[in-house]
Amino acid sequence: MSSAPHPTHAHPTSLKLSEADEAIVQSLLRAHQGGPAVDEQVAKAGITSLEQAYALQERLYAALGHAPGVPPYWKSGGPSRSDPMRHAPLPVAGVRPSGSSLGALPLRHRWVEAEIALRLGQAVTPDAAWRLTPEDAPALVDALCVSIELVDTRWAAGRAVPPLLKLADLQVHGALVLGEFRPFAPFKSHDWAGQECQVRIGTQVRAFRGSLGVGDPTWVLPDWLRHLSRHGATVPAGTVVSTGTWCGLLDAQVGDEVSVEFPGVGMTALRF
Repeated sequence: MSSAPHPTHAHPTSLKLSEADEAIVQSLLRAHQGGPAVDEQVAKAGITSLEQAYALQERLYAALGHAPGVPPYWKSGGPSRSDPMRHAPLPVAGVRPSGSSLGALPLRHRWVEAEIALRLGQAVTPDAAWRLTPEDAPALVDALCVSIELVDTRWAAGRAVPPLLKLADLQVHGALVLGEFRPFAPFKSHDWAGQECQVRIGTQVRAFRGSLGVGDPTWVLPDWLRHLSRHGATVPAGTVVSTGTWCGLLDAQVGDEVSVEFPGVGMTALRF
């Protein structure tokens, strides 16, 4: 795994949180630290806009102990190119190298997503982010790797929680396991529609082909970079984003060994 880039200080969010918002953040924080799951009923009435959900997300990330600045690890994506992209910073403590054991993490659920992670090879200013097109985006990437995202939720309703509440809770992120980064240059014109993906959970193997909802992992970059720079921050070189699931959401259990391989790209593995 590459070392995390130095943070670049961003302008604070423009939305001031209320006392009720802060109470939601503190409840989620306790749940992230192994406390009880959070009843979503009060939050459902209180979280009513995308801007508010992102502000809660930023506050929660800070409350987890992260310094101000652009977070070094992210998730981004959407079901298809016609759907809105959603983004969330990933707590550094949950970003692990391939082969890691995740048994010590306070996970409530072990939902597995097979993904491709991209690493920026250059800093991206707000102006550059707003001008960026999907065609230009691959030139910003210097490396890629196979990643496994562990999806988890601190809400008591589990998968049934509404979208804005998922977003506030770091888009229901649990952990990210990164394989070995390799140069991106050979993949700038890659046939992602023909790319195979194999997921092994315990003794069960599932195979997928061309199954990323947005088609090409770099598709997420323009919207993601505009999101990160919307308050005036420059996104540092070395920032990493995992770009969405190729396998839907698969269940794993305590004790399972999980591996993901994208033939020709790489693989990564973990233990619960």
